[in-house]
Amino acid sequence: MASKMSVAPKRPKGPPLNAMRAFEAAARHVSFVAAAEELNVTPGAISQHVKALEGWAGTPLFRRNAQGVELTREGQLLIADFNEAFDRLADAARALRNLQPKAEFHIAALPAVAQLWLPKRLRRIRAQLPNINFSVTALETPPGLSRELFDLSIFFALPDGSPNQIVVCEDEITPVCAPTVLLRAQRPNGFQDVPLLHDQTWKGDWPKWLQSNGFHMRDENSGPQFSLYSLAVEEAKAGAGILMGHLCLIEDDIASGSLTAVNTQSCPTGLSLVIQLPRQSRRRPETDRVVSLLSS
Repeated sequence: MASKMSVAPKRPKGPPLNAMRAFEAAARHVSFVAAAEELNVTPGAISQHVKALEGWAGTPLFRRNAQGVELTREGQLLIADFNEAFDRLADAARALRNLQPKAEFHIAALPAVAQLWLPKRLRRIRAQLPNINFSVTALETPPGLSRELFDLSIFFALPDGSPNQIVVCEDEITPVCAPTVLLRAQRPNGFQDVPLLHDQTWKGDWPKWLQSNGFHMRDENSGPQFSLYSLAVEEAKAGAGILMGHLCLIEDDIASGSLTAVNTQSCPTGLSLVIQLPRQSRRRPETDRVVSLLSS
C-alpha cells in the first residue's frame, strides 16, 4: 500500500528573531551589556538569547572571559550579513511607520537638554508644524539612529564633520550663582566659602574650569551632588551655591537675571551641542524643517 503524504509536512524552523537580534547587537557592540541597553533588556537576557542561537547553530559564536566577550571566527563570519539584515529591517520599520496619516516625530535628548534647552524651541516648532505629534525621550547615551525609531537626537558630542550632524553651538562653562550669592562668591576666597554644586554626569566641570583659569582650591569636589543637571540649576537659582554653568543650557536664566556669572572667564569643554540625524534615506519629509527651527 502506498504511504499517504501529509498535507501539512513539517518544515525546517529558523532560529527565533529575538535571538538573532540579540546576537547582532552583541556582536556589533562586542558587549552583552551595551546590547542589553540598546534593546532595553538585561545582559542576562542577551546571554540567554545568544546561547539559544549557539545551540541552534551547534557552534559557539562568542568566547566568554573575565574581561567580557569576543566573537569567535564563526561569529565574525556572520556579523556582516546580520548587520545588513537588521539595517534593512530598520528601513522597513521606518517605511511602515511613515505610512501613519498623522506624523509622529521622535526626538531623543540628554536629560539636561530635554529639560532646559528643548522646551521653548519645541513650543515654537509645534506652533509652526501643528499637524505633527512630537515625542521626546530623555536618554543618558545617544541612541543608534540606524536602528532605533528616533528621527533625531540632541546630545553633547565631538563634531565629526558628517553631513548627518548639525553643530548647534560650542559647549562653554563658567561658574554661575543666584544674584543673592554673588557678593560672597566674588570675594577673594569666595569659591572656598560658598558651596560648590555638582552634576554627577559632568564631574570634570569644576577641575576643567579651575585649571583653565589658574584657580586652585583645597577640595574642588566638595559640595552637593545632583543626578540631574536641571535640579542643580534650580538649587543654584535658590541660592544654594555656585554651579558650573553650561552656557547654552542656562541662557534663559542668565537673560532673566535668575542666574549670573561669578567670573567672566569661560572655557570650552571640547564638546558641542549637536543634532544627529539618520542617513538621508531614513529621514522624514519634515526633518529639514524641524532641524532648521531647532538650530535657529
